[in-house]
Order: sequence, then structure tokens, then C-alpha cells
Amino acid sequence: MATRFMGTTVVLLVAELLFGTANLHAQSNTHEHSPATSGHGQFEIPKAMQIEHEALHSDLAKLTKAGKRTGEAAQKLASVLDPHFQKENEYALPPLGLLVALSEGKFDCTMTAVLQLTDKLQADMPSMLAEHKDITAALTQLRSAASSEKNAEGVKFADELATHAQTEEQITYPTALLIGLYVKEKAHQCHR
Repeated sequence: MATRFMGTTVVLLVAELLFGTANLHAQSNTHEHSPATSGHGQFEIPKAMQIEHEALHSDLAKLTKAGKRTGEAAQKLASVLDPHFQKENEYALPPLGLLVALSEGKFDCTMTAVLQLTDKLQADMPSMLAEHKDITAALTQLRSAASSEKNAEGVKFADELATHAQTEEQITYPTALLIGLYVKEKAHQCHR
């Protein structure tokens, strides 16, 4: 369901970028759904993503205490996953806080501050994707250990996190970058 919504929103943003269909939505400088200010500046990570990351972090913390090979593999995974999540929270996910407003055709010049984040994400994409390879390797070890120890929660977590990483590569990061491209396109309105 969330993937379908994300896909529809991405299509709308691409259509507006490519075809200038600004008339699809009335332009407005108000923000009924504007992101609240947080530690990320004026852009807040969508609540659903915050909850998902918190759940993944909590589940991994439990697995690190599982002992045996599963616990060791979970600790190794945590050592590569935690710094990656910090980067995502710093600059990859906050741009998504603009998604609802932009999909409703809303834009104002304060949104151009997101370009610092999306430009950083664009520059760091090779590193982010390399980290995903490291995470995948650690996940493979965790899944193997959990499977051999008949730890169903460990296997389930490994599968869920693998899907999460694919979603980030195929939807989340491209959407954040697309938001940056869209805001750059709209930024010419700010110089009038």
C-alpha cells in the first residue's frame, strides 16, 4: 500500500517536472501538511519511516542479546547499520518530509533549503550503496546463523531488513533525489 502511494507520488512529481503540469494542483504558499521543525532543520522525516527505523533498531538490539552465533552476527550487523541509519536520518530521509506538500502542488521558497540535503545525498550515493552491500553481507551472516540456530525472529528480521534496503535503493533514495530536482526546477520562482 505504501509502495503504491509512493509510486503514484513519484509519477506525479516526474510528470510535473517533465511536462510542467503545475495546473494539476493550485499553487499555494500555505502548508497544511508542512513538515514540523525537528533536529533535521525544517524537514522532518515522515513519521511512518521514523517508526519503521525505530522498530528495526529495537529488533536488532534484541537480536544482539540472543547470544551464540545469532547474537554475534547481529552485533556485526549493528556495527555497520547504525552509522548508515545516522546518515539516512541526517540527509537522506528528511527531504521526504516535503513529499505530501509537493504532491499537492504546494511550493514556497523556504523549501530550497532541502537542496543542501539532496545534494549531499547525490554526492554520497556511491557510499550509501556500498554500505548497503556491507549491510547485505552482514544480513546474510545473520540469516545463516539464525537459521542454523532455529531463531525464527532472526531469520524474519534479516528478511525484513533486506526488503527495507531494497525499498530504499529503488524508492526512498530516488524519491529524495527527485524532490531535490523538483525543488531546483521550482526555485526559479524565488528570484522574481
